[in-house]
Amino acid sequence: MADLRNYQARVATAGSRADASIDEGLRAYMIKVYNLMALGLAITGLAALGTVALATTNDPSLAVAQLGNGKMLTSVGAALYGSPLRWVVMLAPLAMVFFLSFRVEKMSLSAAQATFWAFAAVMGISLSSVFLVYTSGSIVQTFFITATAFLALSLFGYTTKRDLTGMGSFLIMGVWGLILASIVNIFLASSALQFAISAIGVLVFAGLTAYDTQQIKEMYYEGDGALVAGRKAIMGALRLYLDFINMFMFLLQFLGNRE
Repeated sequence: MADLRNYQARVATAGSRADASIDEGLRAYMIKVYNLMALGLAITGLAALGTVALATTNDPSLAVAQLGNGKMLTSVGAALYGSPLRWVVMLAPLAMVFFLSFRVEKMSLSAAQATFWAFAAVMGISLSSVFLVYTSGSIVQTFFITATAFLALSLFGYTTKRDLTGMGSFLIMGVWGLILASIVNIFLASSALQFAISAIGVLVFAGLTAYDTQQIKEMYYEGDGALVAGRKAIMGALRLYLDFINMFMFLLQFLGNRE
């Protein structure tokens, strides 16, 4: 009987050690995902600020165009925001997302990371135009509101025992609906429709933040090698990065003060 109790105790101890090892590995994996995402956001912010600095000027002798809000564009700004090049800048991030998503399994870890950093920089260039539309103060305020909401929603997705798979499928359908509605509104230019798109967009990407966090957590497998785990972390960071950026942009349409 004593031997049986000793055996049961050893089994319980081994099980608890295995659980602790899995928990430690999962924490390290999630921390890497969040660090990659945060660095991507930092690169995007720096790229946006650098682009605006090159695109605008207070010196009339350097200006080639003037906006209605009094800001003056340099030749760089005129090319980025006033020529067909703006379509390349707008669509390049989307192309890079598809490229990374379909090619990541065949890329080395360093190449996948470099592609993610390049995507974040190109996204910063694409988003730099918000500084021409909204005040810097409202952009900063909206960023911190988005960050607070993102942290709360991601924490919920990480800790909840509820399966969010069904909600995720519904939200992904909502993303396609937002894309179609946005395309339609390019031609309609309806302020009411734009308000509805912004409101629904905030809700959709708030839900996706929780859903994606749970999915990224469930993607973790203790037996993954460094290469596989690194690729998973990069793709997880990309998903959360896109959730953050989209939620920020939709919130900015509500909270941003226009120039």
